Amino acid sequence: LDRICQDLGRKLRVYIQLNLAGESQKSGIDPQELPELVDSLDTTEALKLEGLMTIPPYDENPENTRPYFRRLREILEEINRGRQQPLTELSMGMSHDFEVAIEEGATMIRVGTAIFGQRAG
Repeated sequence: LDRICQDLGRKLRVYIQLNLAGESQKSGIDPQELPELVDSLDTTEALKLEGLMTIPPYDENPENTRPYFRRLREILEEINRGRQQPLTELSMGMSHDFEVAIEEGATMIRVGTAIFGQRAG
């Protein structure tokens, strides 16, 4: 991505997705791998690491997603302790749990279902 963006003369804002619940059907890295990836992204010319994101296990009760959102915020705070340029963004929360995500520090939420309705299939 860095090379392609450099070739195009563009900058790309990126987020790292963490799989905090270890769900095999979801993407994202293990939190243990995060420091190495952050260090690697910090050496790129065209990629600008903005923050972290996660998608917790679905639960009808939004309160049950709170520990995942809280953990992501804590991880961001841990990473920022040693950074000159702090990461500022937390992308977490969807239509059914965005209020809890905001309470835990979300700066970006995904609410497509609330706007467009349930997807077919």
